Amino acid sequence: MAEKGSSSNEPKPQEGLTRRESKEAKERRRLRAAVVYEIIRLEGEAELSRRFAALWWSALAAGLSIGFSVLSQALLEAYLQPFPSAAIIADFGYCVGFLIVILARQQLFTENTLTAVLPVMVRKDWSAVWDVLRLWAIVLGGNLVGCFLFAAFLAYSGAFSDTTQHAITEIGRHLMANSPTEMFMKGIVAGWLIAALVWMLPSAEGTEIFIITLITYIIALGDFTHIIAGSVEAIYMVLIGETSVWQAFGGFFIPTLLGNVAGGTVLFAMISYAQVRQELEG
Repeated sequence: MAEKGSSSNEPKPQEGLTRRESKEAKERRRLRAAVVYEIIRLEGEAELSRRFAALWWSALAAGLSIGFSVLSQALLEAYLQPFPSAAIIADFGYCVGFLIVILARQQLFTENTLTAVLPVMVRKDWSAVWDVLRLWAIVLGGNLVGCFLFAAFLAYSGAFSDTTQHAITEIGRHLMANSPTEMFMKGIVAGWLIAALVWMLPSAEGTEIFIITLITYIIALGDFTHIIAGSVEAIYMVLIGETSVWQAFGGFFIPTLLGNVAGGTVLFAMISYAQVRQELEG
């Protein structure tokens, strides 16, 4: 009889290896999809159980931190302006805010389109849906307040040179040039990429900075729309009078929010659950 907890499908170590080498080989195997799913689900359960104040302050911090994506990108564009392909290099600045948020474990709404949803797919009850909506509302609200504060600093502090201020404005104009349909479609891609980033991190093994930089750089390079980073730009444009509140809300916020949720939850989370469902239920 097989030992309890063992699997007949478990691969046996190659003969000729020492016990230590066999142990190292097992430890270095890639995590199975079901294991990654369970890691993220447990993180989601922990987030769903957190109190309002803890979520709110973490989300507020994330909203402020993500503003450094806009500022860093603008600074690079301002200083690299005379050089060809400056925008391609400046897009690396977009990664800065995400690096701060993710490595500091702050609450970012688009991460929660995957993390908080996975527990719902296991629990399958309305109380779980309510818990997710509560989490989303708190985190999104905190993120947006942080975005507003950072955008106000960009608009009114006078801390930046005219060149940098112009670069910030141009980034905002570039965002608001998208139609609502473009905002939505690009938002789907950004939502998928952020969800993919969350899925990859448990297997990162010391390469977290590289993975975060790679994925967020692709978002910047492709002009894909992110509800939180983009909110800093949209609010800034409202504050300097170049965009109306309605244009920012109806033209950017709503379609981008729906796109990010569609890409991160409706597509990535459901497909990720589908690939491991049989293993989890078996």
